[in-house]
Amino acid sequence: MSVASGISRRSEAVRVEIDSGVGVVTLTRPDRLNALTHALLRDLRDAVTGIGARADVGAVVLAGQGRAFCAGLDLAEGLADPSPADPVESMHSGMRAGAAVTAAIRDIPQPVIAAVQGYAVGAGFAFAAAADVRIVSPDAKFSAPFLRLGMTAGDFGLSWLLPRLIGHGRAASLIYAAGRLDAGQALEYGLASAIEADPLAAARQLAAEIAAYPSYGVQATKRLLDSAAESPLAAHLEAEARAQTIGALSDAAREAFATALAATKKPAKP
Repeated sequence: MSVASGISRRSEAVRVEIDSGVGVVTLTRPDRLNALTHALLRDLRDAVTGIGARADVGAVVLAGQGRAFCAGLDLAEGLADPSPADPVESMHSGMRAGAAVTAAIRDIPQPVIAAVQGYAVGAGFAFAAAADVRIVSPDAKFSAPFLRLGMTAGDFGLSWLLPRLIGHGRAASLIYAAGRLDAGQALEYGLASAIEADPLAAARQLAAEIAAYPSYGVQATKRLLDSAAESPLAAHLEAEARAQTIGALSDAAREAFATALAATKKPAKP
């Protein structure tokens, strides 16, 4: 395993590792439950974007060190950008930094798997929701307390992502109640794909399996899944047809088909 270079270190709270085609991005503020600051958000965006640009990475795991995935905003430091003198612009810059993390998770070509243990609160909930797959621990808790804190119904894309994951009605009920989901509810609602005693190990294993596939098919599939909810059926069918044509004519597909065909021609054992 190697630690990737070229990642900015404003916060010293984001670690990036590459292991056999799997990239792992980890929040490393366990003493603060991986709570977010402006500097950490910028580091996290750069880490995700940087690992997404690597041709040797086929899948990405997003994790938090310690007993929580991410407890949301660091109440002591806040998210505001210290650079602008205007307080409104300072806060807006902080919010844009968090939105950029969600955009990076969605925009990189590789699937992202969130390994969630303990709390995923507010922005932590949003970043987990932005991932393609969520594997959670039995003690995982997803919380959206915004209205209770006098804020709006979501930030960093949660009010866009959550209805698409669990349905508008369930998302509205959760957010308006400023409530939380435990691991069992997350699995029932389809937010989590599995409950595992060690979600990080399970996420790494799934990522390794994905990374072993030819990259074109994986990345084209992510694009198709992401665009499906917004595309008319006819347009999506055409996008599928184009993507599958390219895939079927690739060297990787030709080799796989030849191997499968050769296996069918082997004589049966007496």
